[in-house]
Amino acid sequence: MTIIGQIEGHFVLPPQNKTTKYEHIIPQLVAAEQSKTVQGILLILNTVGGDVEAGLAIAEMIASLSKPTVTVVVGGGHSIGVPIAVASTYSIIAESATMTIHPIRMNGLVIGVPQTFEYLEKMQERVVRFVTSHSRISEEVFKDLMFKTGELNRDIGTAVGGYDAVKFGLMDEVGGIGQALAKLNAMIASNQAADAAMPEGRLTQ
Repeated sequence: MTIIGQIEGHFVLPPQNKTTKYEHIIPQLVAAEQSKTVQGILLILNTVGGDVEAGLAIAEMIASLSKPTVTVVVGGGHSIGVPIAVASTYSIIAESATMTIHPIRMNGLVIGVPQTFEYLEKMQERVVRFVTSHSRISEEVFKDLMFKTGELNRDIGTAVGGYDAVKFGLMDEVGGIGQALAKLNAMIASNQAADAAMPEGRLTQ
């Protein structure tokens, strides 16, 4: 399964944009979870980010699957692509890939009242909480990367490369498709062995 381009949410993006529509991905994940022939899922991620709630919805769906999942970040897993990347059972990032961590943005009409900033802060906390609970990175380190200045041109945040993503605990391993398939097949084989060892016809404790 591929997640590429911009994550499209409740508003349709211009036709020249390459997009991943969350209303397409979610039914595929449901079908994979229900299928008796699908034993594991490989996700290939190269996204610039996009709609926060749509990205979190995809990430939550991936995290809740009972079947083993492996994510490979190639090119980039930026912005809301970070929660999607860490949502799987095991996450791999290509050596040349990057992940941009920055505060969330808001498009359209913005009302300059305290409630607006409180809403943004709560939305941001949802992202931080999800990432830190599905990876080995601490909240302190993740927020340091998110609010870092001087790293990005005219922006706040950090572009994290492949080896740094593993060093910070964001991703599990630097590699590619070969390592991802090997890991996924190993997890599938482990599940099959566990199922075969379970005695049939009686309860176990």
